[in-house]
Amino acid sequence: DVEGVYTADPRKVPDARKLDEITYDEMLELASLGAQVLHNRSVELAKRYGIVLEVLSSYVRKPGTKVKEVARKVEENKISGIAKDTNVARVAVVGVPDAPGVAFRVFNEMAKKKINVDVILQSYGKNNTNDISFTVPLDDADAAEQALNDAKGAIGFDHVSLDKTVAKVSIIGAGMMSASGVAALMFEALSDAEINIHMISTSEIKVSVLIDEEMADLAVKAIHSKFFG
Repeated sequence: DVEGVYTADPRKVPDARKLDEITYDEMLELASLGAQVLHNRSVELAKRYGIVLEVLSSYVRKPGTKVKEVARKVEENKISGIAKDTNVARVAVVGVPDAPGVAFRVFNEMAKKKINVDVILQSYGKNNTNDISFTVPLDDADAAEQALNDAKGAIGFDHVSLDKTVAKVSIIGAGMMSASGVAALMFEALSDAEINIHMISTSEIKVSVLIDEEMADLAVKAIHSKFFG
């Protein structure tokens, strides 16, 4: 129902731009971070066998967006797109002992329940304790909380806090590897829009932030304006 891959969801960001080309890696990140354009499995197969994909509209006969190994003009754009994911919850394990093996015990409980963990943050608490926060898919939130509470005695934490009213907003771009100040621009956009950041996660070609769900659309627009306005 779209003519290609856009810098943001054109239904939410009216001035979103259609990309002529995008790399497999960028498309994989976009697909896994909430952009509902291509299933990430299709991109994985195309990348494995070197098949160029073209994302086209089913209704309009116009050139679309080519997904390939190397995209032209990557260096001109620091980022290629912005994605939003509201299918996420934040789990905070408060008051875990500051001792070796505790993080393993926390995330081993998630592994045993086959719950995927994404953004992770450990912060210092009080009296030789830490707080460990992480995100899980929204559908797994209750199971994650239950698994941790069942193992409370073995892990030795104070309590679990669950927040289902969060969203993950991400910027993606292969150009980020050779450009400085990309994360700062994103954070400046969020600051100007008075949006508080709960957690941050980075890789070579993406920066993700966890924010209040009600601010997600505003965040996407603010970041898009900062990079493409």
